Amino acid sequence: MPHAAETSYTYTVHYEKAPEGGYVAHVPTLPGCHTQGETLEETEHNVSEAIELYIESLTAHGDEIPMEGPTFQGRVTIQLPLSA
Repeated sequence: MPHAAETSYTYTVHYEKAPEGGYVAHVPTLPGCHTQGETLEETEHNVSEAIELYIESLTAHGDEIPMEGPTFQGRVTIQLPLSA
């Protein structure tokens, strides 16, 4: 019995420390795909599962799987007080 070809997908994940403890993660290319965990390792595991489930749902509904394009990250510094 032939197996379906495997395809790899890579997505950027943003992690932040949660104010109440632990971490939250979200995947900008997959709207609504987010999760949390007590440790960074748990959060990484959880977000991998969340991405898999997200893609399974898209596939089940016949929707296209988003491909991530080039991403850029930067920081902006502002001085306070802001002038009016």
